[in-house]
Amino acid sequence: MKMRRVFLKLSGEALAGDKKTGFDEATVTEVARQVKLSVDAGVQVGIVIGGGNFWRGRTSEAIDRTKADQIGMLATVMNCIYVSEIFRNCGMMTQILTPFECGSMTKLFSKDRANKYFEKGMVVFFAGGTGHPYFSTDTGITLRAVEMDADCILLAKSIDGVYDSDPAKNPDAKRYDTISIQEVIDKKLAVVDLTASIMCMEHKMPMAVFDLNEKDGIANAMQGKINGTIVTVE
Repeated sequence: MKMRRVFLKLSGEALAGDKKTGFDEATVTEVARQVKLSVDAGVQVGIVIGGGNFWRGRTSEAIDRTKADQIGMLATVMNCIYVSEIFRNCGMMTQILTPFECGSMTKLFSKDRANKYFEKGMVVFFAGGTGHPYFSTDTGITLRAVEMDADCILLAKSIDGVYDSDPAKNPDAKRYDTISIQEVIDKKLAVVDLTASIMCMEHKMPMAVFDLNEKDGIANAMQGKINGTIVTVE
């Protein structure tokens, strides 16, 4: 499967490595190395990053849900600024787009602007989620991938695919090589959240789930070689 334009979702926790919080430069540099292989081969890459290495959502009744989600949005902006700089240091051109103004730190998202950056060979980071509370970065990447006519959403996770039950709790859990998005929704397998799942189903946006820590896992996935689970939408 030849990829023209792919959207990669990275978890914030994954960027933190073993520290579980903040950034681990070696981990991010390895991600950059793998992405560069595809960028050099002409693949257009969009990236969405979660904020879990800084903020895991509402933690107290003292904080309003909307404000908690806004903190999470800003955490994703910090992550994208950091990862973008590591990518640049590894020889790639990058731009960061947000759905709200962030001074001179990012550019305001528009489809035309993003397409211009893709055509220049830049890696485009889509930070700040959808810009609205109550929507996750799962929904954010699905919205942008649909809007930008991506070929596929690549989900780099700490697990090597989609299972019929939690493999950490059930040693007999079975991994799917392929599964339809309808089955994911019906069986509540939570590959992405329900809003994102329904968007993928309605707009026929396929996904692939693979292990972030597998050697060259990202590079292979961007070349259509998925060692994990393909979520189909037909």
